[in-house]
Amino acid sequence: MKLYNSATRKKEDFVPIDPAEVKMYTCGPTVYHYAHIGNLRSYIMEDVLEKYLRYSGYGVKRVMNITDVGHLTSDADTGEDKMLSGAKREHKSVMDIAKFYTDAFFSDCARLNIKTPDVVEPATNCIDDYIHIIESLMEKGYAYFAGGNVYFDTSKLEKYYIFNDFNEEDLAVGVREGVEADDNKRNKNDFVLWFTKSKFEAQALKWDSPWGVGYPGWHIECTGISIKHLGERLDIHCGGIDNAFPHHTNEIAQSEAYLGHHWCNYWVHVLHLNTTSGKMSKSSGEFLTVQSLLDRGYDPLAYRFFCLQSHYRKALVFSWENLSNAQTAYNKLITRVAALRAEGEPDAAALEGLKARFAAALDNDLNTSLAVTAVYDVFKADTTDATKLAAVADFDTVLGLDLVRKAAAKRESDKKAASAAGAGFAVVSESGESDAEVEAKILARREAKKAKNFAEADRIRDELKAAGIELTDMPNGVKWKRI
Repeated sequence: MKLYNSATRKKEDFVPIDPAEVKMYTCGPTVYHYAHIGNLRSYIMEDVLEKYLRYSGYGVKRVMNITDVGHLTSDADTGEDKMLSGAKREHKSVMDIAKFYTDAFFSDCARLNIKTPDVVEPATNCIDDYIHIIESLMEKGYAYFAGGNVYFDTSKLEKYYIFNDFNEEDLAVGVREGVEADDNKRNKNDFVLWFTKSKFEAQALKWDSPWGVGYPGWHIECTGISIKHLGERLDIHCGGIDNAFPHHTNEIAQSEAYLGHHWCNYWVHVLHLNTTSGKMSKSSGEFLTVQSLLDRGYDPLAYRFFCLQSHYRKALVFSWENLSNAQTAYNKLITRVAALRAEGEPDAAALEGLKARFAAALDNDLNTSLAVTAVYDVFKADTTDATKLAAVADFDTVLGLDLVRKAAAKRESDKKAASAAGAGFAVVSESGESDAEVEAKILARREAKKAKNFAEADRIRDELKAAGIELTDMPNGVKWKRI
């Protein structure tokens, strides 16, 4: 398997430290608001990577942090803590906000078939770990106390910029957006390891420390959590490309200064999801969530399919038209799987050949677009339906599109529809598409009407309308369309 390593800017053979336990760390959400679908693109691709590693025979231990303190609104060392901002916005406590949006994040992940990591650790659980690391950095001369805060001294490093060849003037204070001058810093690129109340008095979460009552900086949490759960050496560290600088750059600086050796072997960054007007972000106040997709009648897994059709290292442009095209293609794919008849045993040799093409796609820097093509190639293969169905089921352990389960539901729905059609009742879509869940609800509404349970029939109709499905009753059936 080859992976593009952002640190070396080239594809490299993936060679884990211990194949029995690949150590994988992924930056988790800052839980002050819902995750938008741009954020979730990164988690989808990281999920595919983890699942493909397991599919390839590796053991994996994946750790994710939950940022519930210390992430300031500038992504640097200025502005207000995002958690406090969220608490003020909703007139709740910081911990109430953290609990609500953590639960919402994992609910969204479940809808997108994103596996929960083996370890999920809130930043607030590891304060003692951060203090220990910061004390060590100060003892080694990599950190200093100034103006009530503890800073990492980047001038002590042989190389600070890891992921890009930045020009010094491009990162000058006041030039890079969102950075304000901090007179306490010895060097403009130094960053805060620990804030005390000298930063601002209103911080909701504060702890005792050797430097005064305060709270950790954003960057130190990932170093502390990863070392706590994965030890001194990582195989893979993942995140969105916007985390490469300054967050991951600062993680490397403090981690390697603390440990005294190389820390992480492979850095995997997922590029942005853009809209036609630019990068999706919460700061603009306009962003799309999984619920936004559901409210418009889209299956969240159609969005996962949309993401898989592109390479993770390419920016992806979102539009409702593009998502509608993905939804249509996804529905047609389910229909093709539903048409397969699993009679007899799969042909072992043919199955291995299909699996080899699928693996070759993902071995090439996790090329999910080619992996999806490998799924379509299954239907064209000169082999039995049982073999084809086995191949689709095998591939879907990585792709996570629920193809076999949804195909089974569609077959069942088709049987009911055929039975209803035989009784003179037809269910058709205006676009010609097929959706097993919608059709099942329409048939359930018909049964409710036949039983004169008109309240239940109206409830189903209203439920479908709320999901963006409009029904038109006809003399011999129902026509439906997305609105």
